Amino acid sequence: MKNRVLSLVFLFGTAVLSARPFTIVDSVHLYNLDPHTANYASEAQMLTGLYEGLFSYDPFSLEPLPALVVDYKISRDRLRWTFTIKEGARFSNGEEITAQSIKDSWLTLLNPATEAPFASLLDCIQGVPEYRSGQGLVEEVGISVRGKYQLSLRLNSPTEHLPSILCHHSFSAVHPDPTVFSGPFVLESYDGSRLVMKKNSYYQDAANVALDEIVVLQSDDTVENAHLFNTGEVDWILSVADIGSVIDYDTVLINAEFATEYLFFKGHKAPWNQASFRNALLMAVPWEALRGNSFVPASTLIYPIGNYIAPPALADFDMDEARLLLAQAKEEAGLAADEPLEITIAVADSEYSMTQAEILRQSWTSLGLTVNISATPMNRYLDSIESWDADLFSYTWIGDFADPLAFLELFRSNSTLNESHWGSAEYDRLLEEASFATGKERDELMAAAEDLLLSEGVILPVSHPVTLNIIDLEQVKGWHLNALDIHPLKYLHLEKVVPDIPNLVLAK
Repeated sequence: MKNRVLSLVFLFGTAVLSARPFTIVDSVHLYNLDPHTANYASEAQMLTGLYEGLFSYDPFSLEPLPALVVDYKISRDRLRWTFTIKEGARFSNGEEITAQSIKDSWLTLLNPATEAPFASLLDCIQGVPEYRSGQGLVEEVGISVRGKYQLSLRLNSPTEHLPSILCHHSFSAVHPDPTVFSGPFVLESYDGSRLVMKKNSYYQDAANVALDEIVVLQSDDTVENAHLFNTGEVDWILSVADIGSVIDYDTVLINAEFATEYLFFKGHKAPWNQASFRNALLMAVPWEALRGNSFVPASTLIYPIGNYIAPPALADFDMDEARLLLAQAKEEAGLAADEPLEITIAVADSEYSMTQAEILRQSWTSLGLTVNISATPMNRYLDSIESWDADLFSYTWIGDFADPLAFLELFRSNSTLNESHWGSAEYDRLLEEASFATGKERDELMAAAEDLLLSEGVILPVSHPVTLNIIDLEQVKGWHLNALDIHPLKYLHLEKVVPDIPNLVLAK
């Protein structure tokens, strides 16, 4: 028996569970629980409990599983998809979920006033790029309702991975009333440090939801968090635990994630909006030092997945070549050889980020640049990027669905996710052609797009992050390691492992 104190009573070999709710510990930060605007991985995890759309993630493979959809068909030209919605599915207030509910939810997401970060993932639908950017009419969006339970989509181009996209929380059935939910749980309360979910009795698959209540505690006290886990008061810790204080090391799960940490140039001012200048700086990046603290160093953008073959790595470091490239870039731009250049690196005020920036500052100063480092608190960093007048930013992106496009979408010209504001007609063309292709041809087109991104010197790949979860999989079932580190709450249940010792009574 594992060395944890359990809230159990054993009577003649039978385990009687305590009434304590399933308890999760996460770090301290304010959750945005609006599925249309939520943008962080921790929020995505919580939203698997509160909302659901046509499809949901398989907890093991991440393949799309039918949720609110019972069937769908695709036209011969692959440009019309028709979904049949499950009859009798209801919101948490008892109101029926229909095809119109899905359409209304998506149109709210696409409304330019919503400023939804993932809206452009529906650009495959006719009229969506124009409407969400304020250039088109809502009536021209290719989403229509046929009767009460059929939703029809008219696409701009074939999109074979559409069900994978629709697993994302942004495309859930969302009621106009934010206190009404479509998922397996409802939000009972949230005070900024403690979140409580209760089982949704109206949920379309409520009979298969085992947990009655989930409590999420937010704490950055890693030693105390480990203690709560060791004593059985917490079932699952998301990253924030002192590993050395965890008694049972088998519960410490570290896994590679479908994610990439990188730095990117914001292409808003000269000369760093020109590939020749960016590539000169990239040749002067001491990659081994920059990636030195990485568990899984990254030399390209996309984490290896399926049959996708990544383009050549960014790994060359040659100061003499960098000086030559910089001199050539100045000459081509009509600048004098001694023209001073200045660059500002924007970072969060963490030790890790400051160390990265200092590595680049030392190297690029030797090229003759003036290198400024501008910092802001970690909790403000990502929200500051859009308005920050700096040239280079750090970013970590977790793929929202298990496909290379989950990363390539970040740099499509018209994407709502394009923080860099870099754009390339050739890059967009390759992604457009990939949407009409399948199999090996599609992979090759996406690899060509990634190669163009790297060749243009837009990003500096650093690492593929790893995830840390503390959870006892002998007792918590329905939880599986996966590349997105998304674990749908509807599948979780407790199965306490106990010895068959009759007449033994233990108390917490």
